Amino acid sequence: MRVRHLFKWCVATALAGLVVEYGLNKAVSAPPATPAPSGPASAEQGVQVLTRGPVHEAFAETVTFDPVPGIVAPKAPPAAIEELPPEQRPEGDNVAWIPGYWGWDEDRNDFLWVSGVWRDLPPGRQWVPGYWVQSAQGYQWTSGYWADAKASEVEYLPEPPATVEAGPNIAASSADQTWLPGCWVWQQGRYAWRPGFWAAAQPNWLWVPPHYVWAPRGYVFVDGYWDYSLDRRGVLFAPVYFGAGVYGRRGFSYSPTTVIDLGVFTNHLFVRPRYQHYYFGDYYAPNYQAAGFYPSYSYNSGRYGYDPIYAYDRWQHRQDRGWEQRQQAEFLNRRNHEALRPPHTWAEQRAMAARAVQPGARSSLVAAPLDQFRRNPNSSVRFQPVDQVERQRLARQAQDVQRFRQQRQLLENNAVGGPAGTRGSTFAPAKVRLPGSPIVARPDARLSKGRIPPKSYEAPRLDPNVAAKPRVNQTPGQPQQRTASRVPLDQPRQQPQPKVERQRPQPQPKVDQPRQQPQPKVERQRQQPQPKVERQRPQPQPKVERATPQPQPRVERAAPQPRVERQAPQPRGKDQEGPPSAGPKQDQPRGRDKN
Repeated sequence: MRVRHLFKWCVATALAGLVVEYGLNKAVSAPPATPAPSGPASAEQGVQVLTRGPVHEAFAETVTFDPVPGIVAPKAPPAAIEELPPEQRPEGDNVAWIPGYWGWDEDRNDFLWVSGVWRDLPPGRQWVPGYWVQSAQGYQWTSGYWADAKASEVEYLPEPPATVEAGPNIAASSADQTWLPGCWVWQQGRYAWRPGFWAAAQPNWLWVPPHYVWAPRGYVFVDGYWDYSLDRRGVLFAPVYFGAGVYGRRGFSYSPTTVIDLGVFTNHLFVRPRYQHYYFGDYYAPNYQAAGFYPSYSYNSGRYGYDPIYAYDRWQHRQDRGWEQRQQAEFLNRRNHEALRPPHTWAEQRAMAARAVQPGARSSLVAAPLDQFRRNPNSSVRFQPVDQVERQRLARQAQDVQRFRQQRQLLENNAVGGPAGTRGSTFAPAKVRLPGSPIVARPDARLSKGRIPPKSYEAPRLDPNVAAKPRVNQTPGQPQQRTASRVPLDQPRQQPQPKVERQRPQPQPKVDQPRQQPQPKVERQRQQPQPKVERQRPQPQPKVERATPQPQPRVERAAPQPRVERQAPQPRGKDQEGPPSAGPKQDQPRGRDKN
């Protein structure tokens, strides 16, 4: 019996391997004259399906408070490959195939292919794809974005000021509310601050708040819009790394067959503001955080930006007070234990699934074959086959997307004037005609009942008290903790943010002043007694010296002896009987006798 069971297990394992290899062979196809490599040798010859990497921008759009120019690759990207949509597509009239593009991978120092996606288009939006363009430093990425479907022109604006968004500092009036961040708005030739506010969340819907996207010609303002929750957006396929010898063959084409499990996807989700991309998979090592990869919980709690996916998940777990703490604890556990991290490639995941794994490791299996995924009874996505006529139409639409991408590149790089990073008042906003995108959502009136979006939020009034300050182009700063004060929601929504700014500088000068005042008082008291003591010491000394010589000169001046000597010759006269005063009177008669 044991031998029979072992034989059945071996047969089942072999059949599963054939199914996987068959899917990989279909993923990389070529004309009959030059068939694609088959079997296990396909991975060795330069085809590697990845279970980590960047998320297609059209599938999930990031929101960065202070957007900066995109990352720069040291070399030019290859020409776009011919990508065919899979033979199975999700059901729905508003589902479109959005082709992939080349993305830069620093770990390999090379480009990888971000596979196309099946996307249930956000209501009322049109897709504007990103592109690579040559710059002074190399080849720079310009991100794509979901524009208003009714917009026929695009306005390029100067660099927005530094954000003052610091999270909610007033309490929500209900647990069903979620915080929506503020942003700068261009109005009457200058930027004005529109503060954040609490708003009621909607089940199965994610609100993408207003934000800016950098372009070589200026910053593009993207107004807020509703998007579907992840389980209703469509199908996300795994990125692929191709060797130059594979995609360079004549007649080469590719069709993705490995699906990313969106249920596990959010457990390993990161945000990279510099690239304006979500990343999934193993980016837990400390060097990735230094390179600008932020886990969702830290991205939302800091001042980097706003993650609509994490905000929606947190709202869904609003009754679980320890949910956010567990998210942080799981991240730290995976960062400290490499064995708990998801694999990097599809081959590594198959090897992990084949051997016994420790409890909890199933959350690291992020990918599955398309055939297995669409047969999963627990999946919320229902599929339908794509006939040959539909595949040809989608192939032509992919070419239209490529031409639209080139039109945008020429529009934003051949403009007169300086680039968007030029500071100063010389930058003049410009409105230009926006070519129609081939990827446009259907009008709301043509959507099914469950696909019609809720009513958009009413934007709060602009706050004239918030001063605009220029920002420094650098990686986002350190996160700041949220503060909440119990203030009635009847108060104007613009008041909380100026109060936070005024309270921060006030306590510092008040603390410094009392410390400086006692110091000069102590110094003055020490100096005053010293000069008084010095002046009192020399005063008695001159008085003693002057008193000792005074009696000596008085004795010398009072001696009358020289006058007595001059009167000594008076006895020579014979008139000694008269008084001494009669001497001169006796001389006068002598003179008369002579005459």
